[in-house]
Amino acid sequence: QVQLEESGGGLVQPGGSLRLSCKASGSIFSIAAMGWYRQPAGKQRELVATITRRDRRDYGDSVKGRFTISRDDAENTVLLQMNSLKPEDTDVYYCKAIRVATPDGVSDYWGQGTRVTVGS
Repeated sequence: QVQLEESGGGLVQPGGSLRLSCKASGSIFSIAAMGWYRQPAGKQRELVATITRRDRRDYGDSVKGRFTISRDDAENTVLLQMNSLKPEDTDVYYCKAIRVATPDGVSDYWGQGTRVTVGS
């Protein structure tokens, strides 16, 4: 089985910063990409940022220039540096591991989410 361990959420003032971390663990052969998503009220889950195994990065339009996704030195870990946070960034952020190869095959996995609240 594959587990995604998310951390770094919390309360921050507008204009502040947070760093989210997600580590995938289990009997993993490879991971094609990892990233972060959020789901505004009444809408479908949307892309925040992803990074592939070859370090290609993709960002949602609303976070470009403010958020940076990267890989940690540790294996199977993705980081999201969030700067200049706005109240509209408030949401639950979900980590996703894409095309994870294990002894059982290839599947996507979701974390259970970490809450980010931007306000006073």
